[in-house]
Amino acid sequence: MKKLLFTITLFAAFLSGPLEVMAADAEPKPPSVEDRLADLEAYVNNGARQTNAPSNIAGPGPGHNAWQMTSTALVLFMTLPGLALFYGGLVRRKNILSVMAQCMGIAGMVTILWWVCGYSLSFGAGNAFIGDLSYKFFQGVSPGNVGAGYYWISDSMWAMFQLTFAIITPSLIVGAIAERMKFSAVLLFVALWMFVVYFPLAHMVWSTTGFMCGALNPDATIKALDFAGGTVVHMSSGWSALVLCVILGPRLGFGKQPMPPHSMVLCMVGTGMLWVGWYGFNAGSALGADAIASNAFTTTTLAAATAGFVWGMAEYIIKGKPSVLGFCSGIVAGLVVVTPACGFINTTGAMIIGVAAGLIPYFAVAKLKAWLGYDDALDTFGIHGVGGTLGALLTGILADEKANAIVGGLKGGLLGAQVMAILVTLVLSVVGTAIIAFIVKAVIGLRPTEEVETVGLDLAEHGEEGYHNS
Repeated sequence: MKKLLFTITLFAAFLSGPLEVMAADAEPKPPSVEDRLADLEAYVNNGARQTNAPSNIAGPGPGHNAWQMTSTALVLFMTLPGLALFYGGLVRRKNILSVMAQCMGIAGMVTILWWVCGYSLSFGAGNAFIGDLSYKFFQGVSPGNVGAGYYWISDSMWAMFQLTFAIITPSLIVGAIAERMKFSAVLLFVALWMFVVYFPLAHMVWSTTGFMCGALNPDATIKALDFAGGTVVHMSSGWSALVLCVILGPRLGFGKQPMPPHSMVLCMVGTGMLWVGWYGFNAGSALGADAIASNAFTTTTLAAATAGFVWGMAEYIIKGKPSVLGFCSGIVAGLVVVTPACGFINTTGAMIIGVAAGLIPYFAVAKLKAWLGYDDALDTFGIHGVGGTLGALLTGILADEKANAIVGGLKGGLLGAQVMAILVTLVLSVVGTAIIAFIVKAVIGLRPTEEVETVGLDLAEHGEEGYHNS
């Protein structure tokens, strides 16, 4: 019996050592005071957490995440109701609801596509040109996790923030084809366009494995910079809008009868909403409430205000009257042109962009469209296509490492990289849009009948009227 007890005691003593080691391994050491202070400093500076021990604030940082939530709401506000009112005021009264329905239809459909696979194709690892399906149906996208977008913002908020960009981009195209494209054709075109143009372009420019993501991918073939969407949003939509409106053809009576905006009041209200929402677009792209966000906020304000004034004064000098439409167009042009540069430039650069945005898109809208004869109904190409291209180019000239340290390692070849990114975006947008437009035309047709177009799309396609005579 004594021998048995002695053997059991020895066996227990033998096991106790490894068990204690396993217990020690199972319980990670708590963060030290120094580790906790490092986390706090990282949070305040919008930087990476310490990695010595598990962080006591491992989830989203409240302040930065709150700004991201606010920015996401602001960007959605740009489309609904901002863009819907801006475009709605510019069309004739018989077509105001058609524009609004297109904006709302696109918002709903793109959201579904984003959840199914769009987010994953845009930001999954994949290859240099397109993501994979690792995040399909938002698998692995958790509100409590961080890192997909940046250090202190929720992965869910990153996905939602980028969704609002995916919503507004195809909605911008509506401006070029307003008053003459079937609702069904718009939805089919946009659904295909997202897969052919938007998802690949968002991945190439903003993904850590992207072909043109100079800011995040050290192995990028083209080390270009696009802070908030000069190529991804404005160039892609603007150049696609030009191609689509040419294939679609002009509105009935274009060039033969006047087609003035039916409500400059709605247009001006929409412009104001776009300007306010654009702070989410640009300052929100800093992915935190930090100095870079503050700089983007500042440069956005300066460029928009300056461009609006310059466009209005250009009209004053050339036509003798500064129009409200001119001020609105100039403001939006300033916002477009500064978008890719806003987080990389100083205030002087913003003023230069404001002047350029007030003159060059004005020329495209007032002169180029008439010379070439295309019916870009609400000047999507003149403002977003020309403006987005101009902004991407000026980013390569005006980017300043003092405004954003990331510029320092890229400045040497940045202008050439911006030109290459412009060319890639242009080719993908133009070729992709042309192919999709002809497919849609062959399958369901692009235009309504002449009778429907004459009566107006509101009644014919939606069974409603924007206004009723009392």
